[in-house]
Amino acid sequence: MNNISNINNIPKEYMYDPDFQSKMKTVLIGDAIGCEKIYVNIDYVKPGAESVKYHSHSKQEEFFLIISGKGILRINGEEISIMAGDVISKPAGKDIAHQFINNSSEILQILDVGTRENDDITTYPDENVMYIKNKGLVFNISDNVKGWTSEPNE
Repeated sequence: MNNISNINNIPKEYMYDPDFQSKMKTVLIGDAIGCEKIYVNIDYVKPGAESVKYHSHSKQEEFFLIISGKGILRINGEEISIMAGDVISKPAGKDIAHQFINNSSEILQILDVGTRENDDITTYPDENVMYIKNKGLVFNISDNVKGWTSEPNE
């Protein structure tokens, strides 16, 4: 595997929806060139579409650069207008819910960089769901166990 490439030469196996038939295409640049501790993606979001479901991470740090287009960053219950050149940091462990929404007539292109964290808990507040990706576990937050304790002598 080469650790150097050109964005135009990334093989289709490192893309979600390489032919851009749905509302979003993602190019997994970091995976294609062998990044291990971080992921580096470019997301292409069509007009009227969302980048991901509204979510937060327990451990993962993320950085976003709006390469082209404009839209809305939904973050912690607020909606903020974003445009080409804007940079956004989402520090690790802050549980900052976020999502990009393309409310324009052009494609929103986002550089998305983040750390790869084992046992990171992704929370989807709109759906009341928690997801641990590396374990493939999904939980409904409403299904919590009442009266449980970790105390062994009770």
